[in-house]
Amino acid sequence: MTHRHGWLPPDVKNRLASLERWLLPGECLLCRQSLGDHATVSLVCALCRFRWIRLPDPQCARCGEPRLLSELACRLCQEWPPDLSVARSAVWHEGSARDVVHQLKYEGWWRVTEVMADAMMGLDPLFDRPSLVPVPLAPRRMRVRGYNQSEHLAQALGKRMGLPVRIDCLKRVRETPTQTALTPEERLANVAGAFQAERNRVERIVLVDDVFTTGATLIAAAHALVQAGAKQVGAVTFARAKNRL
Repeated sequence: MTHRHGWLPPDVKNRLASLERWLLPGECLLCRQSLGDHATVSLVCALCRFRWIRLPDPQCARCGEPRLLSELACRLCQEWPPDLSVARSAVWHEGSARDVVHQLKYEGWWRVTEVMADAMMGLDPLFDRPSLVPVPLAPRRMRVRGYNQSEHLAQALGKRMGLPVRIDCLKRVRETPTQTALTPEERLANVAGAFQAERNRVERIVLVDDVFTTGATLIAAAHALVQAGAKQVGAVTFARAKNRL
């Protein structure tokens, strides 16, 4: 007997759920408190998620950086090239939000993108039915990590909001050194030309990544997409590093 794609008999579903409960941790990945019956729903407890600090208003209309009402020009994005039209982030990259990014990128817990995506759903660029494009990893880093955390995040967002996810129109063609210790100007130079996009007719694209620091990676990816025919490119990230400008 054949079954429809995506459909499983109840007994098979129950066995898979039991196996998942056995394989997944019974405690929060961040604070180690018991998750109880919620272990198969979330890897992060409600208290740790409550501690994530959302970015305050007002924000720069373009880059989403919180700013003072008296500021005439945004110090972060006033020198940006025009390719990246808008960027928004859900929470500050600190405390338990920093910890969940670490679990995602370095500990192999890609399923935490489910709760990260929940925090991102209200971000402005996600409306008006864009296509989601995850920021790709370089081949060597992909081999080491085994998965692209941004792709898992984009898939989780797409599932929640009914948005298409395109993993076929952007690739990373150049390995780049880590950006951790670089200035904003050095970051832009570091990722210049690192991405290549396929010719496409997608009018509205939103890039998806885990952390926004200066926007250099997103700007380089947006430039490649615009050069390939995209009409408008925005970006969303789960977390945002506090800018020292």
